[in-house]
Amino acid sequence: MLEFQWDRDRIILLSSVALSLAAAYPILRLDWKRYGLLFILTGVIGNILCYIFIKLNFYTFPKVLIPGIEGRMPFIAILTVFPFIVLAGVRYSPRVWAGKIPFYWAVVHLGMTAETLARLNTKLIVYQPMWNFWASYTWWWIFLLLFEWAGGLIIPAHLRKPLDSELFRYGKSGWAVFHFIVIVTIFLGGYYLGRVSPK
Repeated sequence: MLEFQWDRDRIILLSSVALSLAAAYPILRLDWKRYGLLFILTGVIGNILCYIFIKLNFYTFPKVLIPGIEGRMPFIAILTVFPFIVLAGVRYSPRVWAGKIPFYWAVVHLGMTAETLARLNTKLIVYQPMWNFWASYTWWWIFLLLFEWAGGLIIPAHLRKPLDSELFRYGKSGWAVFHFIVIVTIFLGGYYLGRVSPK
């Protein structure tokens, strides 16, 4: 029997899934086989890692979208949100690492901001004693860089649309956006650490 009840947390999950699918669709249309393979690999590996971390009692998910189907982890959200982030990263990340690093730095900070807000204001994720902000931050980097590498093997250059690395030079628009994201999210991270640190 499926247990389902609308509440704010499930609306957030459903919105995240719907927006991720809608935003991933134009990228998937470019090449269903290649981008589709990357999408599926990201979702499957993301769910496997999440399952392992739950088993190791690193964190829990008190609320999932459809409890009777998903059990203890947000399978559907991981199968859609993370693949969209990876597809967008592979499609638009600059060609050279001097541009990729600030690009993914901004992506990781936005992801950690969303996770932090979810942790503080919803029942979507609860860290256990063996997990913390920095563990999550590190795994965001590992996951995205792993799939940036895998995406380079799966997606040929003509199907990518990399941002110009010059955008991230001092005074350029990418530089301004990157610094705005990182500075604002660092302040939010400091606020988060202040909230959870022992008094």
